Amino acid sequence: MNDRTAEVRANGFTDHVLVCTNDRESSYACCADAGAMEVYEAIKGWLRERGVFWSHVHVARTSCLGLCSEAGTAIVIHPRNRWYSDVQPEDVPDLLHEEFGADASQLGVRPTGES
Repeated sequence: MNDRTAEVRANGFTDHVLVCTNDRESSYACCADAGAMEVYEAIKGWLRERGVFWSHVHVARTSCLGLCSEAGTAIVIHPRNRWYSDVQPEDVPDLLHEEFGADASQLGVRPTGES
């Protein structure tokens, strides 16, 4: 096992966006059926346009985040501990603008006390 925390931080990494792409055969909703891949691609595109994709912000597909809904996809932004459900591709620009700033200049953990 290698602890690479210092290396990752030294390279400027600040945030991680997890996008549920879970697919399951069930009568219950899953993000894969609610546009998960489109949300995932929209997030990557927004970050690429601002030059921070895979430099400061990593995006990963994940299994169930426990926020299943037919209305959209679940995403989590760490280390901010921000959890969203029902995200549609068209929501991504406003959501990421709110979290990271219009030009992604607000990367990193928010000060204590901010919601």
